[in-house]
Amino acid sequence: MIRILLAEDEEAMRTYLARALQNAGYDVVAVDRGTHALPLLQEQHFDLLLSDIVMPEMDGIELAQHCAEVSPKTKVMFITGFAAVTLKASRDAPQAKVLSKPFHLRDLVLEVERIFGQQQQASI
Repeated sequence: MIRILLAEDEEAMRTYLARALQNAGYDVVAVDRGTHALPLLQEQHFDLLLSDIVMPEMDGIELAQHCAEVSPKTKVMFITGFAAVTLKASRDAPQAKVLSKPFHLRDLVLEVERIFGQQQQASI
């Protein structure tokens, strides 16, 4: 089963995204900030880091840079509601997919499926 580490500081969004991904068949561990995600990346295997970009203590771009060092096989996808931040993320982490808020949960699941080359139908 594909394991996803979700780092999102907004509680309602974190719950919403985690539930949607779990319903689509993914194993999801959700945390509220990058500083909580980093130790998990060091201790456990995750196939995908799904991170908000703007978070307290450590932003998603910095988290992705640490992820590349400690877990280089982990793929990265950013979510953000800020257009200017999207441009910075694309420049600083060009291998990462950026999904801009607002988005439909089906779009999120489809992007995750694309990352892993899955052709299964989203069940949302």
